[in-house]
Amino acid sequence: MTTTATHLRTIALHWTDLHEAAGQPVTLGAFGLGLRGYLARLDQADAEQLEYERHQAAHLRSLERDPIQLGDRPSPVRLHILDTMRAVEAVLIACADDIAHAAQRAPIPMPSARRADYRSMREARIAYEDRQRRVQLALADARDPKRWRYTGQRTASHAALWLLARVERAPGPCRRITEQEEQRIGTVAAGAADRIERALDIAAQRRTLEQRCACGGAIDVHGGEGRLPLAHCTGCGRVWSEGGVIAA
Repeated sequence: MTTTATHLRTIALHWTDLHEAAGQPVTLGAFGLGLRGYLARLDQADAEQLEYERHQAAHLRSLERDPIQLGDRPSPVRLHILDTMRAVEAVLIACADDIAHAAQRAPIPMPSARRADYRSMREARIAYEDRQRRVQLALADARDPKRWRYTGQRTASHAALWLLARVERAPGPCRRITEQEEQRIGTVAAGAADRIERALDIAAQRRTLEQRCACGGAIDVHGGEGRLPLAHCTGCGRVWSEGGVIAA
């Protein structure tokens, strides 16, 4: 059984892969898109390709109109990867914000100033040293890298690692999360990890199509993990690849 911790590690480990994949050209043959003559999702794939081409053409036209644009043209972007990144980052940061609001304690306050009415230099020095100690303690607590922040570094990978620390009960300026909070993190992490794995085509997948074989049998499609998809009929046993029927 895949755990919440595994999902969160998947997000953190593959976030850089998503950044790299976003600039690569679209490759057909991913799960559910390679069997162009047999899959019912052909229209969706073509629509995504047309939308990509429309954005790319508009971008190139804007470069042609700009006389100061020099050097290499930027790499084409993969819109579905960017959409995945935006969705995953938004839901993870929102989850971390909510968990931190409920479970993270406030920073230690700075010591207040006091009147200089000491009776001796020794008393003044002791008070000064005590205040400096409390100032340093407050600064260290506010700057604690284990503290979730509402400004600054707010990325999906950072949120995943911070939530992972909460799930694994790592030390930090937080109370132990409740069972309900852990369930919410688990739901968010599972959905985000699934979207990342599907976007990168790194998870084995199996799907039964609504479309039926000519014999009336159900068509199962297997793919993912970088492999070309295959479809087979559970009735007559016919097998399709991207190029057509390979077994009957």
